[in-house]
Amino acid sequence: MMNNSWNKIIYKVWSPVYDQIFHSGIFFKARKRVFQETTFKSGQNILFIGIGTGADLELINHSEFNITAIDISLDMLEKARRKFNNSSIKFLEMDAQQMEFRNESFDCVVASLVLSVVPDANKCFQEMARVLKREGNIIIFDKFAPKNKRLSLPMLILRPVIKVLGTDIGVNFEQLFFKNNKNLQIEADQPVMLNGMYRKIIIRKL
Repeated sequence: MMNNSWNKIIYKVWSPVYDQIFHSGIFFKARKRVFQETTFKSGQNILFIGIGTGADLELINHSEFNITAIDISLDMLEKARRKFNNSSIKFLEMDAQQMEFRNESFDCVVASLVLSVVPDANKCFQEMARVLKREGNIIIFDKFAPKNKRLSLPMLILRPVIKVLGTDIGVNFEQLFFKNNKNLQIEADQPVMLNGMYRKIIIRKL
């Protein structure tokens, strides 16, 4: 069910209520923690993929950086644009699985709740690494399948249902990284929320 066309539809539905759910309560605390513990350097070129309503941008001093933010959902992107109407942030409608940027364009790539949403997490991860400069960082905040464990039976049953809602609870980060770890190194991997289902992962490009 997860494909670009369906994601555009489902996130059109989600857009009016997204902030009330995913930028409040435990999600807000988790996002805030991720960015409080992350150090950006002034003047960096930073790419936010799957920016959604711009929730992440509200947690950093965005005026200090050169920020590009992309999303495939125009409805979500418009909400973000309205929030930061007077900023220098570049908001672009773009597929994170096939980005229109040159190789090594950004000092940092931020992906919050993206790899579990795109139809092909492998393609998205490859693109993130491609557009990242050497010595740059990928910052990931997302939900993943448990390390070295199979999904529980209830999760296996729920997985196709939840996919219809626009997200996947079964993405295995370890497998994803193993396929694409050339010139990449994991700098940090920390549980953030819901007993480690949601993790903060920092990857450096060597």
